[in-house]
Amino acid sequence: MEKRTDGFLINKGAQDKDFIFGTRAVMEAIHAGKEIDKILVEKEADNELIKELLHLAKTERIPVVRVPEAKLNRITRKNHQGVVAHMSAIEYASLDNVVDECYSNGVAPLILVLDRITDVRNFGAIARTAECAGVHAIVIPEKGSAQINSDAVKTSAGALNHLPVARVKNLYYIVKDLKKMGLNVVAVTEKTDRLMYDTDFTSPTVLILGSEEDGISPELMGLSDESIKIPMAGNIESLNVSVSAGVVIYEAIRQRR
Repeated sequence: MEKRTDGFLINKGAQDKDFIFGTRAVMEAIHAGKEIDKILVEKEADNELIKELLHLAKTERIPVVRVPEAKLNRITRKNHQGVVAHMSAIEYASLDNVVDECYSNGVAPLILVLDRITDVRNFGAIARTAECAGVHAIVIPEKGSAQINSDAVKTSAGALNHLPVARVKNLYYIVKDLKKMGLNVVAVTEKTDRLMYDTDFTSPTVLILGSEEDGISPELMGLSDESIKIPMAGNIESLNVSVSAGVVIYEAIRQRR
């Protein structure tokens, strides 16, 4: 256990994840403005303090996941009181501010939306490529995304310390807002005949990539202005999602230069 200068106790648990535990400790961290990735709450916990915590988390838009007590016990054997909060390794960005800054500087925004990409290493690798290439921000959902922990930061080679990451409640509504702000929404999927070379990436652009298992959700596909694919000449039909991200991102950068 490590005591920080601000007085909070931070535990270094399995896989070097930072977390705090205890209902009041987590509530104090929220009130202090600490970046919390998600809060795990025991399924059966239902006292007044827990209800207060849940209300606070909802107000602050912090994801809450109900889990069995055994899962919490695997994280820590201390008296967690049915509550463990995973601390975020980064400070999340305001997507509106990122886009506004791009427009103010006369730059066409290039935004990467990651739909249900849950593998930490894939996420870290995508972030590394995005930061190196000059992508302006990555957008992830509050739930159903890779946890941004020390593993993610390490895999990104520290890129997550420099690249704006916006965490939003609902990707659908955010993509709709980005369309209203003048960005062209491009879905990267193998389920199309249009090649990535046939798309103009010099305009304000949103790139959407989905999970390797399910691809891009139908809701987001429905919002896309166009769908593109990476040309494939081999026997394997698809690339790893982090590799796909790199290929398409650098095609966009090539066009912009």
